[in-house]
Formats: sequence, structure tokens, C-alpha cells
Amino acid sequence: MQRVIEYTLMFVIVMAAQVFLFDNIELSVYITPLIYIAFIVLLPMELPTITVLSLGLLTGIIADVLTGLPGLNTIATLAAAFCRRTVLILVAGKESVHDGGVPNARRLGNGRYFKYTSIIVLLHGLLFFSFEALTWHYYYLTLLRTLLSSILTVGLIYCCQLLFLMKPSAKNERI
Repeated sequence: MQRVIEYTLMFVIVMAAQVFLFDNIELSVYITPLIYIAFIVLLPMELPTITVLSLGLLTGIIADVLTGLPGLNTIATLAAAFCRRTVLILVAGKESVHDGGVPNARRLGNGRYFKYTSIIVLLHGLLFFSFEALTWHYYYLTLLRTLLSSILTVGLIYCCQLLFLMKPSAKNERI
């Protein structure tokens, strides 16, 4: 039950951050952080695929409604949710996925965590920005936008997992 509350809180916070903060900050024409994908990236590894897909659909629909982009977020988020388990198995190994837990830097190690997060975020961003552009005439600009936005998004997701998923050590609990 505590996990459900934690993930609900994380969902609300990343959606609010996306809608009220990152959608309103103009960093550049080429940089658009899509932080709401952190909810899918940070779901527990042992969740069944149908649950991840359902949460991906819910995340995409809510992001579409809140941002006014009909279908864009849903398509990209569903694809990321669909590929998530495969990417986890390829990057972390089948044993780690079956052991379960939350895919964070402590559990997977920094290298595997960044590889996993980068693949999911790049896939999500590529679909999002490709459907947003709806043309291949300027594919190099779409790829540049995907790359720059993904770099920032991966960094923000790393910070997000530090805030939500890292437990304080016994040394830091003294006041």
C-alpha cells in the first residue's frame, strides 16, 4: 500500500512539474524536457507488462489532456512502456529483472542505469518529436532536438530517482 501511495505521489509531482514548469520554460527551440516519462522508467521491474502498458496509457492520456497535444504523449509513452521490459532484460539481465525492485542507480549501477534510462528516453523522444514534426524534410533537426532533449531528460530523471527512491543511510538519520 505504501508503494502505491509513493508512486501516486511521484506521478502527481512529475505531471505537475511537466505541465507547470517544463512546458512553460523556454530553454531553447531544440530542448524540451519530457520529465513525465520518469514515472514509467522508475516503475518496479517485477510489474507485469500489462500493468506497465496500462500505466503508460494512463500517463500518456493525462499528459495529452494537460498539455493540449492530442495523441502525441500517448503514442510515445505507450511505445516506451511496451519496450521497457525488453530494454531492462537487455541492459540489466534477466536475473535482475526477476529479482524485482526499482530500477535505480544503486540497484543497477550507474552505467547500466544510464544505459537503460537513455534507451527508453531516446525512444520516447524520437517518437514524440517525429510525430510532432510530421515531416522528414528536416529529420536532422528532429534528431538534434531528440538528442538534446533526451540528455536533459535523462539528467532530470536521475535527479528524480535520487529524490524518490534513495533511502537515507543510518548515518544521515541523526539530528
